[in-house]
Amino acid sequence: MEHAGRLVTQRELLDEVWPGTFIEPQAVKKQLADSLPADDPLRKAYNETPLGRLTRLFLVVSGFLALSAPLVAQEGVLRGGISASDGRPVRGATVAVVGSHLIAFSDPSGKFIVLHVPVGPHQLRVTAIGFRPTTTDVTVDTVPAAPVRVALEYRPNVLGDIVVQAPSRIPERVVEAPAAVSVTDMAAIPAVATTGQLPMALAAHPGIDLAETDVHDFNVNARGFNSSLTRRVLVLQDGRDLSIPFLGSQEWSGLSLPLDDISRIEMVRGPGSALYGANAFSGVLSVITPAAREVVGTKLSAGGGDPSVLRGDARHAGLLAGGRIGYKFNVGYTRNPLWAISRTQPGDLSREYAEAIDTVRYPVVHPFPGFELRPLRGQQLSAGLGSAPSGTADDEQAVYGGARIDYYAPNGSVLTAEAGAAHATNNLLVASVGRVQVDAVNRPWARLAWGANRFYMMAWWTNRHTGVPMQSLASGTPVIDQSHVFHLEAQTNQPLFGGRGRIVFGGSVRSASTNSKETLLAAADDQRNDRSASAYSQVEYALSPQWRVVAAGRFDDGDLFPAQLSPKAALVFSPSTSQSIRLTFNRAYKTANVLEYFIQFPAGAPADFRGIEAALRASPLGPSLSNVPDGTLFTNSASVPVVVRGNPNLDVEHVTSYEIGWKGQFGPRVFLTLDGYYSRLSNFVTDILPAVNPTYGAWAAPAEVAADSRAAVEQAVQDILVGAGQAVAAAGLSRLQDGGTAIVFSIGNAGRVSEHGFEATSGLQLTDALSLDLNYSLFRFRVDAASLASGQLLKPNTSPNAFNVGLAYTTPRLDARAMLHVVEGFDWASGVYVGRIPSRTPIDVSVGWQARSWLNVHAAATNLLDQRRYQVFGGSVIGRRALLGITMVR
Repeated sequence: MEHAGRLVTQRELLDEVWPGTFIEPQAVKKQLADSLPADDPLRKAYNETPLGRLTRLFLVVSGFLALSAPLVAQEGVLRGGISASDGRPVRGATVAVVGSHLIAFSDPSGKFIVLHVPVGPHQLRVTAIGFRPTTTDVTVDTVPAAPVRVALEYRPNVLGDIVVQAPSRIPERVVEAPAAVSVTDMAAIPAVATTGQLPMALAAHPGIDLAETDVHDFNVNARGFNSSLTRRVLVLQDGRDLSIPFLGSQEWSGLSLPLDDISRIEMVRGPGSALYGANAFSGVLSVITPAAREVVGTKLSAGGGDPSVLRGDARHAGLLAGGRIGYKFNVGYTRNPLWAISRTQPGDLSREYAEAIDTVRYPVVHPFPGFELRPLRGQQLSAGLGSAPSGTADDEQAVYGGARIDYYAPNGSVLTAEAGAAHATNNLLVASVGRVQVDAVNRPWARLAWGANRFYMMAWWTNRHTGVPMQSLASGTPVIDQSHVFHLEAQTNQPLFGGRGRIVFGGSVRSASTNSKETLLAAADDQRNDRSASAYSQVEYALSPQWRVVAAGRFDDGDLFPAQLSPKAALVFSPSTSQSIRLTFNRAYKTANVLEYFIQFPAGAPADFRGIEAALRASPLGPSLSNVPDGTLFTNSASVPVVVRGNPNLDVEHVTSYEIGWKGQFGPRVFLTLDGYYSRLSNFVTDILPAVNPTYGAWAAPAEVAADSRAAVEQAVQDILVGAGQAVAAAGLSRLQDGGTAIVFSIGNAGRVSEHGFEATSGLQLTDALSLDLNYSLFRFRVDAASLASGQLLKPNTSPNAFNVGLAYTTPRLDARAMLHVVEGFDWASGVYVGRIPSRTPIDVSVGWQARSWLNVHAAATNLLDQRRYQVFGGSVIGRRALLGITMVR
């Protein structure tokens, strides 16, 4: 047939809407077909297909959804492509119709489409980090015109161009943000996606303690006092808290999306409770995923490599109802062998760590009783307790998926409904009470959100269910977790003082239910439903074009903690659009988790005290025990329980921080940031220790012991235990509420610390293709020894000096990166694990090759030189991973 002066096929004409793709927005095709004369064969052929009839049905449905929207007499379509001056496509460029709410984002091949544009002349403004903003005049008609081609002029990243949202919960230029914040270079995400490890996206950030204990067990912290299963950094995905309800820590394997579907990662360092509440103690990690209209098309990814890694992802997104409705869904699978090995024989931990550290200079001590009672899943003990395991440990696996529907209202607001789930097996966690293997866990979730220019409302629900009980490797005890959280939040922002200021205010309510089936909690404390509520606000005012003041505060109250007020104040001086100096004051808090309040759990194998009893009976104190039945001096001397008990009287931890920061750009190719801080921390929730909970006092001899000999017997027991090198058992020997003897470990509040440090970042654009990034973090601390509890060993678990050097070479088709991490060794103390962390200098590399506009090949190697180190005492020795992947986007 003939169209636009030439002969074309039906397929060729329809493909003009989105050239080179297999999945096109059907509403746009229909608009193109309907623009033809009524007797045009192409129009008839399209409208007679089931697809055409189905599209009209969706358009009818969308009409009902948009009844409240203003009617538009005539609309058209803007489509086109964004490229750099050298011709390479620009991904993630923002394409906005000036003077309207209409916006689109370019896909990996640089293409974009804006629907429902009023007919007539417009200006199209295109912005992208690393390029000079460009404004283009366009004219929209009812008949789709030729694609708009916009070539962006290259400009090295300028601080004034970068916009962040996490520091103030609304968009602002990073140079004006009243906090230390860094943004992940999203060009590096394909390499991170190949590993399947989201925390690796933070490896180049300054001031971040990134400690890997196994494939998907990371402790992510900022500015000191890291720990096993840390929860000092709040992690949010589109505003949804990703933590485990029981623990408050992260379960990274529970993510239900491929990592290269993330559109933005922001890391705020320093206290954040003034806007985010509990557990934003040391920072906030915000992960943003794209709306459906930003990723229209189909994406397939596959990868694998050494050691025996396999992964695959699929995503599809499209538009319906004339572009008013967007949808996307994804599925994925990963399989990874664990770095962990079983430690079922005495001395296993020392032998495992011998390849990572000088065990003569730094002796490795395994927690009491010196070995784990259970091997990893897939293995069996060859000859009972204390023997070597046989068989091969099972791989860690995860299956995940999600679906999202967006409704794009004519007034610019977006209504989103999404849900997802992840099913993971054999994950290994290092907790303060020992290693735990999660045999199987399900993590379903759902989120409903409504966002507009000055208003946002969100409700989300998340669940964690261990279909097969988790296993404590230390005690061999099964653990069940059935918990869920429901959260409702609303926020608005308004201009103040004629545009010289603005206010953000909002609030939230949360209900968290936990149920361990009495495997972790006593019956009286199990099946809990704890509630909390908050209100927060931040006010900003521009004293002048250069000076801005910020004040914020949040009030939180809940069933598990007393009411908390978290203030924040900042003064920001911006002498230019690319420089600023800030002074910030912050106060934040961290609550205890449900387990710290109420845990009732065996910490290890029972102790045999029959020898101690026999020694006492043979001593001069023997006659005083004559009325004590043999074998009952310690209730059951042959099996004295070793237990962990919670402390329901715990108070919250607090940090008060003072910061000074500077951000500056020097010419088009150099930028620097410097952030210094001084903080005071108090009221630490201790790790599990003996004799820190007044509920469990020193062991008392049974009533049958003669009164005048009781003190002597009690002291003799202490002397025997200490003399045998069991001082910890001596300190923990106590009696439970039922009167029975036990070695009790519990939790308390103690400790005052001052800390200070600074973080420096430098970015150098050496050439148009070659860039160098460097950052350095210094950390120092001082513990007030008099404030510690007896036996408390308070360590920051943070390197005093850490340095990263990164080099990136980027051309239209090639992206190659290398990063050297230099981490100085330090002492570690968290729960039952106390020891030395060795220095490490791993090198990570990645290469991405754009083989076709729709095909990308990428390779990544973490710890390229296979420098085998453990990063958390009690964690696994981490080696090299070398992976290869491909991604197809159509």
